[in-house]
Amino acid sequence: MGRAWKLSRCVAGGLLCVAGFARGDEPVPAPLPHKAAAKVPAALPPLPPAPAALPGAVAPPTSPSNAALPPIPAVPTGGEAPAPAAQPTGLPQDTTRQPIDRLLEPANPPKPGGPQDAASPASYTYFPTLGFAGQSGVLPRSGSNNEYETVEDRWRIGFPAWDRYGLNHPRVFDYPYRLGRWYDPYNQNVLKGDYPIIGQHTFLALTGTSSTLFEGRMIPTATTPFESTARPLETEFFQRPGQFVFSELATLSFDLFHGDAAFKPADWRVKVTPAFNANTLSVSELGVINPDVRKGTVRNRSWTTVQEWFAEYKIADLSPQYDFVSVRAGSQPFTSDFRGFIFSDVNRGVRLFGNLDGNRTQFNLAYFRQLEKDTNSQLNTFTDRDQDIIIANLYRQDFIFPGYTSSVSYHYNNDAPSTKFDKNGFLVRPDPAGTFQPHRIDAHYLGWAGDGHIDRYNISHAFYWVLGRDSRNPIAGQPTSISAQLAALELSYDRDWARFRVSGLYQSGDGNARNGHATGFDSILDQQNFGGEFSFWRRNRIPLFGVGLTNDQSNLANLRSSRIQGQSNFVNPGLWLINYGVDLDITPRLRSINNANALFFDKTSSLEVFTFQSNIDRFIGVDLSTGLEYRPRLNNNAIFMGGLAVLLPGGGFRQLYNDKGGGKVTSLFSGFGEIIFTF
Repeated sequence: MGRAWKLSRCVAGGLLCVAGFARGDEPVPAPLPHKAAAKVPAALPPLPPAPAALPGAVAPPTSPSNAALPPIPAVPTGGEAPAPAAQPTGLPQDTTRQPIDRLLEPANPPKPGGPQDAASPASYTYFPTLGFAGQSGVLPRSGSNNEYETVEDRWRIGFPAWDRYGLNHPRVFDYPYRLGRWYDPYNQNVLKGDYPIIGQHTFLALTGTSSTLFEGRMIPTATTPFESTARPLETEFFQRPGQFVFSELATLSFDLFHGDAAFKPADWRVKVTPAFNANTLSVSELGVINPDVRKGTVRNRSWTTVQEWFAEYKIADLSPQYDFVSVRAGSQPFTSDFRGFIFSDVNRGVRLFGNLDGNRTQFNLAYFRQLEKDTNSQLNTFTDRDQDIIIANLYRQDFIFPGYTSSVSYHYNNDAPSTKFDKNGFLVRPDPAGTFQPHRIDAHYLGWAGDGHIDRYNISHAFYWVLGRDSRNPIAGQPTSISAQLAALELSYDRDWARFRVSGLYQSGDGNARNGHATGFDSILDQQNFGGEFSFWRRNRIPLFGVGLTNDQSNLANLRSSRIQGQSNFVNPGLWLINYGVDLDITPRLRSINNANALFFDKTSSLEVFTFQSNIDRFIGVDLSTGLEYRPRLNNNAIFMGGLAVLLPGGGFRQLYNDKGGGKVTSLFSGFGEIIFTF
């Protein structure tokens, strides 16, 4: 019989047969959860003593699973079963219970450890639910009786202990399960949305994040007339480039939602995320942290806000496969494409979204009324910016090739004329370049992008064409019509624990900055994941006479005052980026990320007009970066990152930063360390 054996006692005449089964070292099965109240049978009154076995009864077979257990006493013919041997210290042995009685016991057996009176109902202590379950929010609708005990909270049914030896031996229970704590996010936790806090379908997910950044960098830095007087022998315009940044960002997110946890989309959701940031910037030159040189070279700032606040409601289910359509209103995160080329932000808006065809098709229609950003923390304020953004996109999974997702999108940016000085006293709108006067931008972006794999090769690509009008571009000094393009392609191949990548990015530049046609591409508010996350060119803002040759978290060379507070500028030099990279999974916890980029301007006309130079070389330089990402728990609850990058300047970069071949512009370095903890 192997795993189980049957013992039958038949009443004379063959009218009644009682059968039971059990394996001594197997746990009592827990009842399965169900939406309705679970009925857990309680202990029944003991059955009368069974009659003696008939002559010729066959003894139960012996198998490897029960051979090591003490034998069951034989039942002599013509009499009753002998009383069991004296029981050692522990739970008392119930001599009147038959094997079938075990199936009718409560789902939670007596608590192990010490003798208890099996006849007393108070002796049955229910085992706790695994994890940190908190208090049940389900009010019982019916009580217990002699036959059943009702358990109506289907999420908090406890796991039974293990009966180590079985029925005919001392009842010794083990409880090998690990119980959770409120501060433990790895096991089930009511604070992480694993158990409902109200009724059976309302959950709360609490998420706390701490991100600490230390970064040192070399940035071309202009001097001031006051410093030239203080150091009369230092006549170069760009001088000491050293900077150090410290930033601490802490967020605490409260996500209250109603539904069936992960089984289907939420019926409704309310989310609030307060955020706090403290940052320090230390530089080597005056006039960097503030136009007023009396402010010195060190700046300390902090900012507290509510970064996310929105409500979501599911309008309808569209199919039995949980296809749905929902609406979300409030300050919410949104990235409009796979790599964040056009728009990636947390801001105030209304979004209609959902899916079709068993989740193969996803769609978004969003309207954002932008809030101003805090200059140093880059978090939201509660001040309106007077900028309207409309985004519509459609994704299709397994498009032509299994594993490949394609998308088409439309973006509209209406940025009204305004004048804005940032928190540090610098002008950011309009751009302090040329004839800087308030102007309006109306831009329409048409895009096609894809991401996934085709057979064994990974592919990610994007193409965008922007059309529109700028009422008065600062560099051109006149109204301009906009027509510009961006294209990006990344191919990679996985080989064991290594991923080899090649990629390229094209940003069209303006070939004639003095006419009425703006052909330099720019985004709305991008946050690009392309060309290497540790790249010097992408990670740092490189200033050039009040604007940025490039801005942080972006590869675009756009001569824009600020990525988060400035306006799009379509009279810019554009960019060619050619990348080769390799990612190495050294261990399951440790990853190495390495990239080499060659950078070129697409056109230099806008640079020549802006800096009053001629014949600027197109070659920007070579960007080399390497970094490590360490996840000690094999998840994202703790992440340690560090990276180094160097920009080896080319001819075009040297010409812009006051080097006429004398070698004054040296290689630029940056290094950072970041620690992220998430609960």
